[in-house]
Amino acid sequence: MTPEEVGARLVALLAPVEATPSVSGGQRFARATVDVPPASWLTAVSAARDDAELACDFFDWLSAVDELAEGFDVVAHLWSTRLRHGLLLRTRLPRGAPTVASVVDVYPGAAWHERETHEMFGIDFAGHGELLPLLLPPEFEGHPLRKEFVLASRVAKPWPGAKEPGESEAGGGRRPIRPPGVPAPGEWGPTPTPAGAGGVGEGPRGGTPARPARERPARPAPGARPARTPRPAGATDGPAPVDQPAPDAGLADQPAPGATAPAKPDAGPAAETVPGAGPAAETVPGAGPADQPAPGAPAPGEPGEGAAASGGEPIADPPGRDGRGDHDGGTA
Repeated sequence: MTPEEVGARLVALLAPVEATPSVSGGQRFARATVDVPPASWLTAVSAARDDAELACDFFDWLSAVDELAEGFDVVAHLWSTRLRHGLLLRTRLPRGAPTVASVVDVYPGAAWHERETHEMFGIDFAGHGELLPLLLPPEFEGHPLRKEFVLASRVAKPWPGAKEPGESEAGGGRRPIRPPGVPAPGEWGPTPTPAGAGGVGEGPRGGTPARPARERPARPAPGARPARTPRPAGATDGPAPVDQPAPDAGLADQPAPGATAPAKPDAGPAAETVPGAGPAAETVPGAGPADQPAPGAPAPGEPGEGAAASGGEPIADPPGRDGRGDHDGGTA
């Protein structure tokens, strides 16, 4: 059955009682909703369970909604495990004397739901017999889910939402924010503001004076903003690059392999003396370590020791009679 058919079937069963069918939201989870008078509440619940076409054999939940001056709505959700459809039954009770018949005889599982609704909203279920506290301590006074119930704990303790993260306790020029469920100081408390204060939270007992709004400077128009300096193409957001020499810059002054080295200028009177060297130690400008002979090497232009005149091959000393050279201490 569709939700419309379920609602029409229950209205037909309750005739001539004035019942109003409708369909709740929720798209594919929509439920047939039927509003009945408080006097027909128990009759409607029994008809939804006993009718073969409805067969709502499963009790899901029962609760209430505070509608302020209009009273309280008691809502029960029933389900058919065989036909796979649901039904919402709803009735409205006056705020002054919210009383309705208990459905524990039809659905025993509704006992705890009625106890909780009685505890939170103050609604009486006639015929229940054991409306004892279920969630609150026995000494608790009031009904917390009624909208006029003041959340005193939020008044006594600082509410975290009254300040931005990092804002100090003493500082801040923002208007104080009241947490949900806490009335204005002039509407509740031992020291009400005189009536006629004409401020935020104005109520029967007055309200707190409104704080004048601060004027914020107007934002400049888009065309009035200063133009930004254009950035050169290829610029990045990081630090400016440091000029580095090219990798081949140090090789430009060196001769190619096999090429003749350029002539060096003659050392003249302007030659500089190396500090710490003797009077004969003079350096030629531009001369490097490679231009000086290695220690123990012959000077340029002089034949090396043991070198042949023709080919420059070394000449070995003739061996002695016992096979040893002269330099080894041998005898003739």
